[in-house]
Parts: sequence; structure tokens; C-alpha cells
Amino acid sequence: MPASPSRAALALAATALLVPLCAVPAQAAPEPTHTITVDPAASGPEIGESMYGVFFEDINNSADGGLYAELVRNRSFEFSAADREGWNGLTGWTPTAVGGGRGTASTVDDAGRLNERNRTYLRLDLASGTHGTYGVTNAGFSDGMAVRAGDLYDVSVWARSDAAGGTPLTLALTGDDGRALSGQFRTQVRGDGWRQYRGTVRARSTTDAARLTVQAAGSGTVRLDMVSAFPRDTFMDRPNGLRADLAEKIAALEPGFVRFPGGCIVNTGSHEGYDAASGFERERSYQWKDTVGPVEERATNANFWGYNQSYGLGYYEYFQFAEDIGAMPLPVVPALLTGCGQNQATDDPELLQRHVQDTLDLIEFANGPATSTWGRVRAEMGHPEPFGLTHLGIGNEENLPEEYAENFTIFRDAIAAAHPEITLIYNSGPDDTGAVFDAHWANARRLGVELVDEHYYNSPSWFLQNNDRYDSYDRSGPGVFLGEYASLDNRLANALAEASYMTGLERNADVVEMASYAPLLADVAEAQWRPDMIWFDGDESWGSASYEVQKLFMTNVGDSVVPSTATGGVVPAEPIAGGIGLSTWRTAARYDDVRVTTPDGRTLFSDDFSDGAGQWSPVTGTGTWAVTGGAYEQTDTTVENTLVRTGDLGSTDYDVTLKATKTAGDEGFLVGFGVQGSGDYYWWNLGGWNGTQGAVEKATGGAKEALVLKPGTIETGRTYDLRIEVRGTTATMFLDGEEWGSITDDAATQEFSQVVTRDEATGELIVKVVNNGDEAARTRVDLGTGDVRPTAEMTVISGAPDAENTRESQPVQPVTSTVHGIERVFTRDFPAHSVTFLRIATR
Repeated sequence: MPASPSRAALALAATALLVPLCAVPAQAAPEPTHTITVDPAASGPEIGESMYGVFFEDINNSADGGLYAELVRNRSFEFSAADREGWNGLTGWTPTAVGGGRGTASTVDDAGRLNERNRTYLRLDLASGTHGTYGVTNAGFSDGMAVRAGDLYDVSVWARSDAAGGTPLTLALTGDDGRALSGQFRTQVRGDGWRQYRGTVRARSTTDAARLTVQAAGSGTVRLDMVSAFPRDTFMDRPNGLRADLAEKIAALEPGFVRFPGGCIVNTGSHEGYDAASGFERERSYQWKDTVGPVEERATNANFWGYNQSYGLGYYEYFQFAEDIGAMPLPVVPALLTGCGQNQATDDPELLQRHVQDTLDLIEFANGPATSTWGRVRAEMGHPEPFGLTHLGIGNEENLPEEYAENFTIFRDAIAAAHPEITLIYNSGPDDTGAVFDAHWANARRLGVELVDEHYYNSPSWFLQNNDRYDSYDRSGPGVFLGEYASLDNRLANALAEASYMTGLERNADVVEMASYAPLLADVAEAQWRPDMIWFDGDESWGSASYEVQKLFMTNVGDSVVPSTATGGVVPAEPIAGGIGLSTWRTAARYDDVRVTTPDGRTLFSDDFSDGAGQWSPVTGTGTWAVTGGAYEQTDTTVENTLVRTGDLGSTDYDVTLKATKTAGDEGFLVGFGVQGSGDYYWWNLGGWNGTQGAVEKATGGAKEALVLKPGTIETGRTYDLRIEVRGTTATMFLDGEEWGSITDDAATQEFSQVVTRDEATGELIVKVVNNGDEAARTRVDLGTGDVRPTAEMTVISGAPDAENTRESQPVQPVTSTVHGIERVFTRDFPAHSVTFLRIATR
């Protein structure tokens, strides 16, 4: 073995080891690139309990087939072509024979109906001398009914029979192959008068493709209506109740209010009633009296979004749900104008007064004693105590400001005289800017209203550029109810842009009194709108990235804002650069003599199409483009975006001139500039919105917002001279030599935003930080006081910007942990693409 080293050698070796360690200087920590400075001694605005809420509209199958737990589609055989082309009373139903039974199934609208408002029923004519049974099978919504082994399902049917001894009837759950999935509910239909038959079946298997089969035996005729199947397990175990998983996800948000029932379904279609005088009009605005009382007596309606509304989920159920989850009910009633592209005023004083009275009756239904006329209806439905209505919206997204102001005044005068305690909400149209928006706000100030409902759906970049939108609002004017907003996709990037914007909402809580993301629910099999907060199919539901962010804000609001300032994360605007584009929207159009020059006259691009269209390339790949008669023409009037483009101009200061002619179709034409790709461009839209508006729109990542809106039409067959002058971040448009309008897109992007609130109950400061940047934001946080505990609860939502929650995977989820090292001043790295909530306890 080797000899042992001497003590001197060991000491020398130890010294040698220490020398390089001491010689390496300590690496300095990176300096913070961002700061947050809190002023706890200053006072910020109070935040009301109803700051955040939810907006429910029957869009995307949100009610029937969604929140409303009924499993049978077209249960009362009322579907018709008025709802959707090709639909009829048997849509959703299949005639079914078992064991040799024979018969015919037809839907009938005659004097034998269940009642005047439930007008169509099913007639089964059973063949005599046959064995077996004959009836119908309902496939439910989407691909079938979701049932779970062991669960109970309440089934019912209204029926009558002309057979002397009655007609045996069975109801059961079956598979898509006809195999029994439950026991049978058996009953005997007796007498030729309508009667409800109710029973219960228990599922033997779990599937999302079940059916409800109704079978009759014997001979003669049996009439059926209101065939129903409900899971016993509804939210709060209520009959005629709500789908539990969807209701629970909404309840988990802890919303301060529920706005209902719309949306476009409130102010589209006829305002007449569902009665003989109107010919039982099927395309009507949502009218609350149609939706209360026994479900079999409620009206049906053609939903604006292209399907049928049964009104099984009606005003009583909305009020009850709001109460169940501790939220303020906020109904919206028609203002006797139409919006959502219809834009008509109803010139019928008598009908207007009827709707005013209906609104007064609604307040009585919600708040009146059980001895009052409409309070008695509420009590008979199971709720003798008032619901406590305090707020009411009049109209939705009206595009006729003066007519709306006149009607609103009539509603307000009548309601104020009878119920001065009710707060009425004005509206500002469908956009965040423009002539309609400005006129609505001017009228709101003139009328001295309390709240104005703003709606807008914009790109993530818009939300990141407008965090300060409400900083400059008049503190002495009407408050804001932000009733609908979203950033036009469901990725994490969208949710974080919304989160950034929400810090500005909270900072301005003295102006923005309420806010609700929209829409709330969407069926993956049939969605008319995207984005949406909660997605579902027959048996599953999941929150989008926006749901997770909204939930984080809604459950950590705080009671007041603690003033704070921040630095870092500001990205300046870039000039409008790219190529030139041509497009159409449900229109045929012809373009010619396209020329782009620099301000000093140098030609950057020129095309008179004498040599074809080789300088243009398709962007969307849609439409029918061809050079005809020396011009570039698109002839398909059914396509919505046919964008073609040139290459990059290589300049940020340029003038575009061209000739454009609409040849056919619903709208006008579109000229792009600053075109960088299929989802990133500007365009001048003339004759849009069904030929009623012009606009300059900006698309970012595929999401568009209007930078300027202006009423106007485009004549078919007329050739227009168009000119667009671009100077850096400003573009000015000229129509036939006259200045049409201009935009300046110079707002900086706020990639880093924050707000601090105080929770009075816990004594915590809630520091909310959103980092939309591609790098972690190293941040110096100065709380302004040393009276804090060294640990804090931290919740973070972060990930890839394109991350999206789907049925198969939900990668966007909050992560909560305990962090240490909290002091008066501390440094923290906020991850890239994240929102972070720090709940910091004060001693």
C-alpha cells in the first residue's frame, strides 16, 4: 500500500485546493428588467362583488343539448324548416318496429294538439292483426345520449289513445343497435284525452350513444307529445334541471352575476307574440313570458343561430340558477329594435307599450309578492320568495342609436315610475369604436344613464395595446358594463392577452363595474362562434385556457385596488409593411389598374392585368379568380374571404391606387395593405356588414378588429377609384378623390402588466402579474411596507402560446405552490407566457 502523506503535504494540498476557489469571483445576479412599485398608503377604487360574472346565450347548443339536461332532441315534435332548412317534426326521430309490429308515424298540427302553444304532436297509427310493437326512437343530441350504468333516468310522455281498451306503451333506453340498455317503463295509455305518464328507468351500461325508444302495442291510434328523458342527477337535484358538470363548472367561477338570455336572440326577428294574431310566428325575439309556466305550455322558437329553442330552460330556471350559485340575475329584454345585421326599428307604438308592460311584469315575476299576478306564477313554479332582481338590460347591440335612445327612454320612464330601485343598462352597439359607438355614448351621457353595456371581440394584440382603455374614461359619467369580450381564439396566448386586459379593468374598477367573457358554452359538434369559455360533448366538458384564466381572476378579485406602477415589457408599434391584397366577401368584384408608388412618385408595383395575373398569389385559396376583359375578377358570391396578394413592397411609405367594381353579391369589396400572410394584414372593407358599413380592419394571427367604422354602401356595377396613402403607422383612405377616413396604428404592445388588490377578509395583498413576453421577466417588486410574511401562496398559469385545452388534453392548468423570500423588496422571475397571482399576507 502507498505510504501515508505527511501533515505538511496534506496542508499544502488543502491550500492548493482553496486558492482557485477563492480566485473565482462570485457571479452577480442578473439585474431586474422590470419593476412593480406598490403604494399601500394610497387608496384605489373599491371593487364590487359583481365585478366579474358570466354571460349565457343560447348559442352553440348552449341550452337544449347543453346546460339544459333534457336528453331528448325535438321532444315536442316542433322542429320545422323555420329552424333550419330540411328540418321537420320528425327530425331527431326514427320510426322503429320491434317483433313484427307495423304502423306509420307522422307529425300532425290540428285541433287534437296538446295545447295552443305546443302545436305539433306525433301520431302513431298501429296496424291491426300484428304482433310486436311499433314506435319511434330518439337519438338525442350529437351522436347520442350519454348514460351511466346504475344511474336513474326520469322518463315521461304526454299521450292519448282512441283504442277502447287503451294502448300499452313502453319507454326504454336502447343502444344504437336497438339493444336494451335499461329496464322498461311500462304504462297503459287510457282515454282519448291528453295525460302525462311518468316513470323511471335505470341504465345497465355506460355509453354516450344511447337512444330513447318509445313503443306502442295493439291497434288503433295513439298520439304522443313532450317525450322526455332526464338524468335524475341534475345540478342541485332539481326537476327540469341543469346538466350537473356544466353547471358546476360555471359555479366554480364564483360569478357575481349571470347575464341572460342574450345576445342576438334578444333583438332579432319579430317582436310579435307566439299566438294566432301573429300566425304563431316562429322567428321571434326572446320574450320571457314564452318561457315560464309548465314546460308543456311553453312556446317554441327558431333560434337566431340556426336551430330550435324549446324554452325548457326559461326565465324561472335562469333566476333559480343565479340564486343557486350566489350570483346576481341580470336579464336583458328586447328594446323593439333588431340588431346583429338586421338593424330595423319596429314602428308600432302599441307593440312597444306591450313590451314595456311585459318588462314591468317581469320585475313583478322576479320580485313581487306571491299574491301578485306574476309573483303567483313564480310561487306556483316552486319559489314563493322573490328572486331579488336589481339590474335589467334594455336591448342588445342596437345599430340605430337615435331610435334606441327614444325607446330606452320610454322603458326607463315606465320602470322608474313603478320600480325606481331597478338599475337599467344602456348599450353601445356591437363594436368598441366608430360612429354608432360614439352616438350611443353621447346619448347615454345626455340621458344620464347609470351603466353602458360595451361589447367587442378583438385580436390578442388589440387587448395588449389597450390595457389603458378605461384610464381616460369620465369618472363622473356612466359606468361601464363590459358585457361581452374575448380575443377571438382559445389558445393560451388569447387567455393571457385577456388577462393583461383584466388588470386594466380592475385598475379602473371605479369605471368598469361589471365584466363578462363571452360566449360561455359551446358544443364541439355544433358551434356557431369561437372562442368559447367551456366546451362540451354529450358526456364530457372542459374549460378552455380562457376559462382557467377567468376562474383565477374571478376567485381572487379582492375588495379594493392598491395603487401600483410598473416598468418594462413595452414593445413599440411597427410601420405598416407588407404586400397589397384584393379580396371579396360574399361578393363578385372586378379590379384594375393597381399601382403602388413612393411619395416621390417612384413605382413599386404596377399591374393593369394585360399580361394576366402572374404577380398575384392566393392567400386563402378560395374564390374563382380570373383575368377577364383586361381586369382581375372574382366571381364566386358564396365565399367570405378570397384574398390574393402581391409580394412585399419593401417600403413603409407608399401610395396605392386602383379601380374596383362590385358586380354581384351581398357586400362590397376589400383592398388589403400591409399584407404579410393569411392571418396578418390590414384591409379597407367597403360595403361590409350586408352592405351597410365600411371599415378598416386589422388582422393579427387570424383575428380581426375594426380600427375605424363608417356607414356606407357600394353600388353594383359602379367603378370606384380607390387610393390608400401609407406613412409609417398611418394610413389614409380616399374614395373617388374624397378623403374617406384614416387610421393610426401606433399603440405600443404592453407585454408586461400588473395590478394589486387587497382582500380585506384575509388581509392579503394579491399581486397579479401577466407576462406575455418570450422571456422570463426578472422583476423587482417593492411592496412599500415591510409588514409582510415571508411566505406567500403563488398560482401560475403558463405554457406554450399555442397551447389549447381540448377533449383529449387540457395542458393549460393553474399550479399553486408556497414561495419563500417575500420581503418589502424582493426579486422574482415571472415565466414567459404566464399569469401569476401572489397572495401575500400582511402581519
